[in-house]
Amino acid sequence: MRPFLSAALALACALGLAACGEKPAGEGERTDEQAAPLPAMWELASADGTVEGWLFGTIHSLPDGTTWETELISDAVDDADLLIVEIAALEDSAAISHVFARLARTEGLPPLSRRLPAGDQAALRDMLAATSYSDSDFTATESWAAALMLAQGVRGGNPENGVDRALLRRFEGRPVRELEGAVRQLGIFDTLPESDQRDLLAAVVKQGRDTSEESARLAQIWRSGDMDSLARENSAGLLSSPQLRTALLVSRNEDWADQLDALLPAVPPALIAVGAAHMAGPEGLPSLMEQRGYTVTRVQ
Repeated sequence: MRPFLSAALALACALGLAACGEKPAGEGERTDEQAAPLPAMWELASADGTVEGWLFGTIHSLPDGTTWETELISDAVDDADLLIVEIAALEDSAAISHVFARLARTEGLPPLSRRLPAGDQAALRDMLAATSYSDSDFTATESWAAALMLAQGVRGGNPENGVDRALLRRFEGRPVRELEGAVRQLGIFDTLPESDQRDLLAAVVKQGRDTSEESARLAQIWRSGDMDSLARENSAGLLSSPQLRTALLVSRNEDWADQLDALLPAVPPALIAVGAAHMAGPEGLPSLMEQRGYTVTRVQ
């Protein structure tokens, strides 16, 4: 699973950075791997000019050896007295797995091949062949969970290199708050209508194996702070479905912005670190916080 799984097994192939989209024409050429990192970050200030914190768009997995921390990021980490993330207990894999197993299981379901249209059968066979699963392994697994399991089975990048995990380690001994948590984030998938779950499954199957080249491409988009490319990714793949886009991106961004608006005046300066896709475009957190009266300045 691309930049996810590490944040709730999180938001299949998407939203930590991108959206299970096809590679846009003209993108994907090899870039200068030694270019200085510039992942996007914004300063948040209240109406009276008080700095309330920083918005930092993260990526939930990265290829080994990827550098990303800049002086501005280091300063924000040092200056913040609170870290706000999607899920605080990322290292508690046993607890997350327990939640996943509880929500994912329903007996008596059809095999995956009967949940996808004829045009997706070849892609499903290819994906199953690339994993240790068979079609019949999912007869007690809901469609959303099958999508996440398959995406996890062919993911590129390494969630142990995820920026969220690195920041949580840096904030050890300091307060950390979460905007969702594993139960709530996985619950977003669990409450999707079956038709939307099957759209999610189809998008993951069509995406296929997440190659090392694709992982590097996504990492480079994030590392360079290219928000225009991120915004395009937010309209591709599974997020090209209006229903999935609303459930997995738009509604969550609105909820997070409301939470932050209520929280920030009552807490010390905070570093708000969530998947970079949640920062992109007019529905991203920088825009939503501006709508709530904050001065939002991109500082990197």
